[in-house]
This record gives sequence, C-alpha cells and structure tokens, in this order.
Amino acid sequence: MNTTFFFAKRYLLARKSHNLINIITWISVLGVGVGAFALIVVLSVFNGFEKVISTMISQLSADLVIEPASGKTIQLDTFPMEQILALDATRGVVKIVEEDALFRYGNRQHVGVLRGVSEGYEALTAMDSITIQGSLILEYSGQHYAMLGSGVAWYLDINPRNPAALLQVLVPSRGNPSVMQFEQAFNQDAISISGIYSSQQEMDATHVIVPYDWAAKLMEYEGMATSIDVFAKSKTSIKEFKQKIKQISGSDFLVKDQFEQQETLYQIMRSEKWAIYIILTFILIMATFNVIGSLSMLIVDKRKDINILKYLGADQIFLRRLFLAEGLMISVLGGIIGLLAGIILVLAQERFGLLKLGGELGAFVIDVYPVQLVWQDVMMVFLTVMVVGGLSAVFTVYKALKRIKTLRLME
Repeated sequence: MNTTFFFAKRYLLARKSHNLINIITWISVLGVGVGAFALIVVLSVFNGFEKVISTMISQLSADLVIEPASGKTIQLDTFPMEQILALDATRGVVKIVEEDALFRYGNRQHVGVLRGVSEGYEALTAMDSITIQGSLILEYSGQHYAMLGSGVAWYLDINPRNPAALLQVLVPSRGNPSVMQFEQAFNQDAISISGIYSSQQEMDATHVIVPYDWAAKLMEYEGMATSIDVFAKSKTSIKEFKQKIKQISGSDFLVKDQFEQQETLYQIMRSEKWAIYIILTFILIMATFNVIGSLSMLIVDKRKDINILKYLGADQIFLRRLFLAEGLMISVLGGIIGLLAGIILVLAQERFGLLKLGGELGAFVIDVYPVQLVWQDVMMVFLTVMVVGGLSAVFTVYKALKRIKTLRLME
C-alpha cells in the first residue's frame, strides 16, 4: 500500500488526541454525503419529469415534421409523398392543416388552434390512451367530429356526452382583409364533439383536432397542408431517417425531430436542471468548510507526528501528499455514502413509488413523483465531489503546513 494512503487511512480511522476532532471529521463526511445525496436525487427527479413530459409530447407528436422553409403551406400535388411512403422505415404519413381559430359554445368563447389531420392519425398516435371523456372518433359514416383538449373543454364548459353539442369554429378568411366586411373576414362552421383528450398542458389549452377534409375546406386549404407528419417504425434510427427525408424533400422544406419541435420546452427543462445543479454545488461547497475545519485541526493535532516524520526523512512534498490524501478520503467517503443512499432511494421510488403526489387520485397525470437514474449524472456528481473536496484539501494543506512551518521557525 502507498505510504501516504496508509498514514491517511490511519489518521482517518484512528482515535485522535481530542475527541472533538473525531466528531468534526465524521460531521465533514456526513456533510459531503448529504450534498452528494441531494445532487443525485434532485437530478434524478428532473430526469423523471423530463421523461414524463417527453412521453406526453410523443403521444401526439410525429417522429418527424416537414414544414415549408418559406411561406405557410405545402402544395400536396408537387410534394414527394409517395417517395417518403416507399421508405422501409416509414410507418405512416399524415397531412396537417393548422390555423388560429375562435371557438364558441353557447355563450362562451375561446381562442385556440384548429388542427386538421388526415386519415390514419388516430392509429399512428397514442391518442386513444389520452382520451379522458367521450370516444376517439374523428369521422364516422360521413359525419365529422372534433376532439377537444381538456383545457379548451374547461374554458367552454363542454360536456361531450351531450349528443346535441355543436362547436362553432371561426377561422380567418384568405384574401385581403382590408376590403372585407367583418362578416366576410371569417369562415365559420359547426362540428359535433366526440371526446376530450389530455396530454400536454399547452396543447390541451389551445388545440382542437378535427378531420383534414373538414378543416381544409373551412380554411380554404384544399390540396394544401401546413405541415406533414412522418411516423417511423420501431427501432428506426431517427437521425438516419431524418437525413433520408431531407434528401427526398429538398432544401425547400425543414425537417424537425421531436426535440426540434419542442426545442424551447426542452431547453427550459435542461436550463432548470443545470441551475439546480449549480445551486446544490454551492451547498456542497459550503459543506466542505467542515472538511477544511477538520483537516486543519488534524494537522495541528499531528504536529508531533509531523516532526517525527521529518526526522525520519519525510520532506514537505510527502507531508502535503499525506494530508491531501486525508482530505480526499473524507470527500470520497462522504460522496460514496451520499451517492449510495441517493441511488437506493431513487431506485426504490422508481420501483415502488414511495413518495406520492398530493391531491385526489387521478388529479394529476401521474400519481407518484417521477424519477430516472442516469449513470452519467452519478459520475458527474462523484467528479463534482472529488473536485470540490480536492480543491478544499489543497487550500487547507498548503495554508496549514505553511503556518506550522512558520510557527516552528519562530520557536
């Protein structure tokens, strides 16, 4: 065993001449452990919420969305739809038309987004799993139906079980609005309501999903689409699939994956995660002041040992390494204890759902706090503990040994 680590281990575990030094040393270990525990648990909670939000988004979002690079619409007669459908990785393609709209129901009204989807949308998405009231029907026996986001239904106070419920939809007319009367500025029609879905709060509060043919006619977008949703087969490399779609569609179109479709949301979540990481790292830095205190007291307590080691031939470099190893051992021991405790708690929460969300059952999309253990986070936390503990040990050892040397010379 390396001599410096042999002495460091002995100094860490053996009783000191003053019991207070033992207490402060183990308080230091506990402080570092609490900091590491908090870091891994909080980061895992953020990972869990990101996973939940990503799952909710993917329930209605396509793997890839094709949008025009300029302008608002895609001419379907010139778009290479058949080439995309011919790809082995393509599971399906859906035409989309979207427009801001005013929804009216009784004496209530709400501004949102009308989203028209072509045939196959229900089968390609997980919309059936997020339908919370009514039935998932967009078209039946030539009759068109609307699926409302839960927020839209709440604003309009809609009960989908009412068979006579009709939703009035108004969208801006195409053309020059300056020469139109108010009545001519909007196209309007009524549609039956089949059900209510709940996915992501932002979409639930704004989107009403209807059949493509009905929406395209109302918006005057026949033969056009505002975007094309492309769904890939399972186990498909989205990165490679995206490159193939870009080659087929050409430079006139933008191809976005799910991250790019919700880029702002993902960036906000990751920014929040890193902000919390920085805050907790500062708390960990504060905890290392205990390490500084215990290491300083240990060096003072071992002044006699230091003199003996010097008589035996130990130089200043050896002494620095010895107490640096001692400081690192305190940090590493605390970090390992904190990480193990955090990993056990996260895995237990992931497996058994120990910590429940407050409120009535079903009031939230999930019933327990979501967590996800990412091993890169474990390594990052351990390295953070090592860096913070190492820097504090270096500062303490250099200052304390220099102070002892000065006192010795004065004596």
